[in-house]
Amino acid sequence: MCGIALILSGIQIDSSLISSDYTCPPPQSSFQPLFSEDDIKAALQRRGPDSLGTKYVHLGSKKVSEESENCTVKSFLVEDDGLEENGAGLGFFGELTFIGATLQLRGVDPVVQPLTDASVNVLVYNGEIFGGIYFNSDSNDTEVLMQSLGKCCSCISHVDSRSSCCSGTSQDSVPELLSRIKGPWSLIYWQDTSKTLWFGRDAFGRRSLLVHWPTAHDPRLLLSSVSPSSLRLIYEFDEKQTVELNFWEELPCGIYSISVSALDLDGHLLGKGKKHEWNNSELNELITWERSCIHPKPEELGVSCGNVPIIQHDILSAFPLELGPMKALVASHRVLIALRESVMRRTASNRIYKVSPINHEQGRYVPLAVLFSGGLDSMIIAALVHHCIDKKYEIDLLNVSFDGESAPDRISARAGLKELQKNAPFRRWNLVEIDADLQKLPSEMKHVESLINPAKTYMDLNIGVALWIASGGDGLLYEVSTAGDAVGRHVRYKSDARVLLVGAGADEQCAGYGRHRTKYRNGSWLGLHQEMKLDMQRIWKRNLGRDDRCIADNAKEARFPFLDEDVIKTLLDIPLWEITDLDQPSGVGDKKILREVAQLLGLNEAAALPKRAIQFGSRIARESNKKNFGSNRAANQASAGSAAIY
Repeated sequence: MCGIALILSGIQIDSSLISSDYTCPPPQSSFQPLFSEDDIKAALQRRGPDSLGTKYVHLGSKKVSEESENCTVKSFLVEDDGLEENGAGLGFFGELTFIGATLQLRGVDPVVQPLTDASVNVLVYNGEIFGGIYFNSDSNDTEVLMQSLGKCCSCISHVDSRSSCCSGTSQDSVPELLSRIKGPWSLIYWQDTSKTLWFGRDAFGRRSLLVHWPTAHDPRLLLSSVSPSSLRLIYEFDEKQTVELNFWEELPCGIYSISVSALDLDGHLLGKGKKHEWNNSELNELITWERSCIHPKPEELGVSCGNVPIIQHDILSAFPLELGPMKALVASHRVLIALRESVMRRTASNRIYKVSPINHEQGRYVPLAVLFSGGLDSMIIAALVHHCIDKKYEIDLLNVSFDGESAPDRISARAGLKELQKNAPFRRWNLVEIDADLQKLPSEMKHVESLINPAKTYMDLNIGVALWIASGGDGLLYEVSTAGDAVGRHVRYKSDARVLLVGAGADEQCAGYGRHRTKYRNGSWLGLHQEMKLDMQRIWKRNLGRDDRCIADNAKEARFPFLDEDVIKTLLDIPLWEITDLDQPSGVGDKKILREVAQLLGLNEAAALPKRAIQFGSRIARESNKKNFGSNRAANQASAGSAAIY
């Protein structure tokens, strides 16, 4: 997990190919910046505490400035005949400031961003590569990606047209390379040969990237993983009138470019913006999110997958991967195998396995944590993590409550711990109980408001606070005896695991929300499918950017096993009526396929648990309603879930 940012100034951007209703104001020689470079650095370094670096690219300058004394800041010579001919060589006209803060999880040697290469290309990258680009176990994702990007064709046709390949060359274009990556990512890349800035985020938005398009108040283009602490900016035009401005917006998923060209008649550098298509047919199928089997025939509804013999109960043993082709397997077995491989990708090859023992007790290693409610999704993830990592490692289970031992998620977490211990008695499970009091968190609430920005509802804030406090991992260990009984002893404990596995995406893909049942009741199978499709196509904006920012602020990397590309494809290949059966009651038919997976893992109690969102299970929503509206009833009357904070 890293924090990345770009400040682009002195260039007039034509973004008509990105947004038809957007007009960029001309660059201004002087203005009052709303966020400074230092403000952005401070916000990013909370995400990436291992290193912080800055690189400058000067456009139109023939002189290379000297390195700063600490060698973290350097300007680069960027020569272009078109710029020279139009007078840009006479002085400095444009500047790109790249900022990178690193939380290093993979690779043997330390990596400091931004990265540069011999061709004066610059990269800041936040993500993991789980496929599509080859690298060995000792490699670092950012370094491997930099090498691959450096080999990409810089032909202008890749920027100005829909052409994806130059005639006579086998080189990838930047969009072709990025379209192949499996895993979460966001990046900002300067391709010097073509004088093109590339930026974007993966097709599902699993890594945050915010954008500020230039305005009359701040003519810079800004990209950042997270907003600095100021949430809203108010401009006073006179003593009686104020205008509230939303400074940031979530960058929609995709690949973007800005190609810098010669000066215009007014002496400005010009940047032509464009959004590019994904050059990967398999990825485009996932983005479209269409399944072929939506409407069941009567005879198909009569077949219950729940009656299929369970092949594997013991999660200590190997999974039966030799059962044959995936298509020949029962649906729940196919999902189990896909999820197991997803968790394996997200738990193997982590540099963090090589760090020193955590400091609370010599000799204890905890490389991974699970955001843990004891519910269906987190229990499946915990059981799969157990299978995927060496038994010498402990696993932290992070559980947050705003109502002490009475919160539903606290009760189910303790029950879930017992079930995990029953199935895997030789693994050390650390249930970290994190208690919070909403009345005692005024400054923390303000901080989380900046993290969820541009999200702005009370529901966003409630979820954001719960995620932020839980991912901090600072609580008490819940101790139990070998017989499974609580021994009444709590030990202060702070989880130092840098990777946090989260169950996001399970409800969207397996019909876990109450609105799915409503859509099915009113619109049958097609209405249900359309609602699930809508959820998946907007998850980047409603959930993932917000969740990434809140978790990463604690220097933790959120990983989402249910949003692995192969898991998504596997679930889409299964008929909808095998995914869910909403004619059955809650806790039975919703997320039916995952309940069957839980049974395969021997998690019979977890398989019967109803869906419960974190804001309700932790009871932060109830406490927030009391604080902000006076009562739950008043909050419901005010539609508090969708009500804006401001």
